[in-house]
Amino acid sequence: RRFVKKSLGISTGILAGLSFEHQALLAQLVDRSNYGKVQEPVKGLQKGKFGELEVSRLIIGGNLISGSAHAGDLVYQSALMTHYFTDEKIMETWALAEQNGINTSLMRADPHIARNYKAFLKRGGKLHWIAQSAPEQGDPVENAKMARDNGAYAVYYHGGRCDGKVNEGKIDEVGEILEGMKKTGVFSGLGGHRLETIKASEQAGLNPDFYMYTVNKVGYLSSDPDQIESFMKTVRQPWIAFKVLGAGREKKAQEGFRHAFERGADFIAVGMFDWQVRDDTALVQEMLAKGIQRQRPWRS
Repeated sequence: RRFVKKSLGISTGILAGLSFEHQALLAQLVDRSNYGKVQEPVKGLQKGKFGELEVSRLIIGGNLISGSAHAGDLVYQSALMTHYFTDEKIMETWALAEQNGINTSLMRADPHIARNYKAFLKRGGKLHWIAQSAPEQGDPVENAKMARDNGAYAVYYHGGRCDGKVNEGKIDEVGEILEGMKKTGVFSGLGGHRLETIKASEQAGLNPDFYMYTVNKVGYLSSDPDQIESFMKTVRQPWIAFKVLGAGREKKAQEGFRHAFERGADFIAVGMFDWQVRDDTALVQEMLAKGIQRQRPWRS
């Protein structure tokens, strides 16, 4: 018993000098008592209007499922995600999302996602699908049709491609793609990582149905937060924020989530493992229930 007390004392001292991330990791090594325990689902996750839908303020992202998660210079991360997210694990993760009040997923418009999404619906799942155009699938308008035909409610033009077009002065081409997507009958948006992309769209009067746009505290593929907040106040379309944790660079999820909402995001899309779903949902539900100080009106 004296040995245990001494060990715990040393552990406490060590923890005090470590980062939050390392504290959390070491704490799990010391105490595994909660592993495998089933927690009550989160109740009352807030929603907002998104076209004709009521969409949960927290949207589960699809990068992990697609094996395209960001992990710095790790060369094996894509293969790791692909092996972890088997078809059955995907079904389990989406079911957990629904149990905790998340009613929407944001995923690529590709055959892998379409196949799994249709299988989930057949099982009785009801997640809405917001689709990202997939560059390797070719024409983004044809890609939007594929997403629509497989159950997607909305589609947006890939952020990297949209940034590139704007940077090349081809905003007219972005407008043509957007109009083509709208003609397919889906709720149609534009993605971007640069504030210049959103500004160009607004100045050209493209009028997307929504924006998918990055914001985070750590400057990862995101513009200056003050400039984002100032400009996005003027934008009337719903805004889904992504990369809100800077691809893992923001160590405290609650701070990344709050930052995005405070800067004006109406929804946040977050990639989650099954074991993160409930905790992330609880964070969002609680912070929104307590109130968010923001200059931009909720656009949904």
